[in-house]
Amino acid sequence: ELLTQLGTGEAVVTVLSERGAPTPVAWTRLRAPQSLMAPSAPDVVAAVLAPSPLAPRYTQAIDRESAYEKLNARLAAAPAPSAAPAPSVQQAPAAPAPRRSAAQDESVVEKVVTSTVFRSMARSAATVIGREITRSLFGTARRRR
Repeated sequence: ELLTQLGTGEAVVTVLSERGAPTPVAWTRLRAPQSLMAPSAPDVVAAVLAPSPLAPRYTQAIDRESAYEKLNARLAAAPAPSAAPAPSVQQAPAAPAPRRSAAQDESVVEKVVTSTVFRSMARSAATVIGREITRSLFGTARRRR
């Protein structure tokens, strides 16, 4: 009910106690920040950074050579490749002699193993075996009626 009564700039807040338990919620009012939302003026930035012990190291901009520039210099310095020998054209190996068609080549065992009936029976058997192994390991025997 308290959440529906909150207005603009209001919130419900809770904090953790010393023991780590949440405290009761409290209705609070929020204040807008008393700061500038625009970029700071250059003289303000300079006044804040000047007394810093890290200022001598980080205030001076250094333009180092990038990896892109190094790679371009290396490519420019590399000699142009001389007339490289043409890659040798290798002959593709001769195709093997045509075999009998796949239907003629299948044995009776292959026909049985690839049949949908066999797959269904194998799947059912594997499910039952897996279930029984799991029950024996975890002690959840089948309940009898």
